[in-house]
Amino acid sequence: MKLSRQTTLRSQATVTGVGVHSGLPVSLTIGPAPVDTGYTFIRMGLDGADREVHATADAVIATEFATVLGDREGPLVSTAEHVLAALRGMGVDNATIEIDGPEVPIMDGSAAAFVAAVDQAGIVTQSAARRVLQVLKPVQVAIGDCFGEFRPFAGGFRAEVEIDFANPLIGRQSYCFDLSAESFRREISRARTFGCMNDVARLWSAGFALGASFENSVVFDETRLLNTEGLRFRDECVRHKVLDVVGDLALAGLPILGAYRSVRGGHKLNHAALTALLSDRSAWRVVESETARRSRTVAEVGSATVGGLIAPAYGPDVS
Repeated sequence: MKLSRQTTLRSQATVTGVGVHSGLPVSLTIGPAPVDTGYTFIRMGLDGADREVHATADAVIATEFATVLGDREGPLVSTAEHVLAALRGMGVDNATIEIDGPEVPIMDGSAAAFVAAVDQAGIVTQSAARRVLQVLKPVQVAIGDCFGEFRPFAGGFRAEVEIDFANPLIGRQSYCFDLSAESFRREISRARTFGCMNDVARLWSAGFALGASFENSVVFDETRLLNTEGLRFRDECVRHKVLDVVGDLALAGLPILGAYRSVRGGHKLNHAALTALLSDRSAWRVVESETARRSRTVAEVGSATVGGLIAPAYGPDVS
């Protein structure tokens, strides 16, 4: 059996933008890391020093507005999911992520800018064999009417995501996605965060989402899409939920060999399901990975059938 090897970045690449909540400028630099280190955020110049946090499930301290990582002293970086999705989606195993503010820049609301940064930095193969977390048995969680489940799947990592919103412009959508660098780049990386105008207005009035705009969010009212350029995909909303799944589950610390199903989920459900999986030591094992197999993507879109409140990814995560 031929084994695939771990990867990291050849050099550094920097992106600059604004934080979605503060609206303030922030700079983020991705760069190389040694084998078996996974992803490490380095918060630069915080109280005169740099602080590190490894991007793992036990570093998550909040999931209401986005995925927030921190330590005993408090939060260090929020909205971590998009850059993590780009790294995991493009097949990068080990990386450092330096950031000079409390939020990963929102960029255009997708992972496209971070994929471009990975391309700029380049990917190199390392000496150690790639290890993956193999799901051995089903693990399920439910939060209200939200449902998440891991189950064994031999073909790599598969995400099966369903959303269902009362807004008829979004409605009921589902997407089945088999992860590879090619499929992530083509089908998922450009899908933007989304929400309703009344939710955005409430967040603005409460002092949140000050960096949100039509340049980084897909925004609907009750009858129409407000972005003049339109959607990038007919089912862009569920594709963005897949993007969030890839980023949130990167916090496993290793690529996952298995399938994950999410129904009406979001950051909170993703983290709860991942925590449940990792807590059951009989539900997984770490194995060395075979060379990646060809993957495929299947999508379908339906109409809304049940009610629900839409929340933008920069608002409370209620799906």
